[in-house]
Amino acid sequence: MITTGLYIHFPFCLKKCLYCDFNSAASSTLAREEYPELLVREMALRQAGLTQPVSAPTLYLGGGTPSLMSPAEVARLIDAAAARFGLTADAEITLEANPGTLSFEKLAGYRSAGVNRISLGIQSFEDRFLEMLGRVHSRHEAISAFEACRKAGFDNLSIDLMHSLPGQSPAQWRRALADGIALAPEHLSAYALSVEEETPFEALVESGNLTLPGEEDAAAMFEATAELLEQAGYRHYEISNFARPGRESRHNGAYWTRQSYLAFGAGAHSFWNDNGLGDRWHNAEGASEYREAILSGILPEREREVLDREQAVSEAFFLGLRVLAGLDLEQLERTYGASALASRRDVVDRLVAAGELICEGTRIRLAPQAIIVANGIFAQFL
Repeated sequence: MITTGLYIHFPFCLKKCLYCDFNSAASSTLAREEYPELLVREMALRQAGLTQPVSAPTLYLGGGTPSLMSPAEVARLIDAAAARFGLTADAEITLEANPGTLSFEKLAGYRSAGVNRISLGIQSFEDRFLEMLGRVHSRHEAISAFEACRKAGFDNLSIDLMHSLPGQSPAQWRRALADGIALAPEHLSAYALSVEEETPFEALVESGNLTLPGEEDAAAMFEATAELLEQAGYRHYEISNFARPGRESRHNGAYWTRQSYLAFGAGAHSFWNDNGLGDRWHNAEGASEYREAILSGILPEREREVLDREQAVSEAFFLGLRVLAGLDLEQLERTYGASALASRRDVVDRLVAAGELICEGTRIRLAPQAIIVANGIFAQFL
């Protein structure tokens, strides 16, 4: 039996955020009401192609805006996942939610359906920033939604906050963190705005209509994040993620440690690792193409890549070092062989000498001061 996470992608939104480059849209040629049925059919097709039974300790419903689904639709998907892929009794079942789409009644329905973790996309507590980002909720709605989650019985809540927004100062970001801490979520994801290609935000920045904070202010916001959240009792366990003890995201942990995950829905990306190396593929992104494949009884799989040892080792380094506990080189050597790690030993030694990695026995991890330049460090292992 192989352990696998499960991911369900819901590509529908009330409104596309200006910074978003995910496979999501406010309108589609695919009827939203038809989508859960297609997902259930895809699960059946995927299960039929498996060569061994699986057990799923996590299910993550992401998007898009999965909280546009009714509790009955969510319950149907959870039941299908349990029937097809053996959700464990203690499975972490997460639903991403937009504060502007929630009510107490809907949240209570999600809880009854089996959802036990909500990831709330707050992003900012200032209305002017929310409007600039294209979000459909206000500060008041964000706080009210969080309180409704608690009232509905959720004791495992995560919130997303975004810094380095155009016009944002380090002092404003500290206030946002204070507002987040005041809500007392179990988990908090805090990340810098990324200006992605072919998004409205890119056009606004390039035209000079929006100006991003300078490097000094952006660095100050990054450093304030760990400072304030750790003071409040959150453990910095991954570059952009903080959690109360025992409340780390189990689902995302599978990504960083190269465990298998099966993903369903238009544009969803999967990874199957039953040999230490792994295969990757993604589903058709277009709604019509996805629908046509499923109704024809064909998996909508595209661009399958079978990884070789060199690629797998590179991934093990740059994904594993995202987790601040780091990597065990001895374990990597057992998995991939001494020869596969030989070319990285010099890189490790050089980064340790430069103070960017810390070596403790057989483990290596990012030095605290190097977290801000982590992407440059990861690139050296590719």
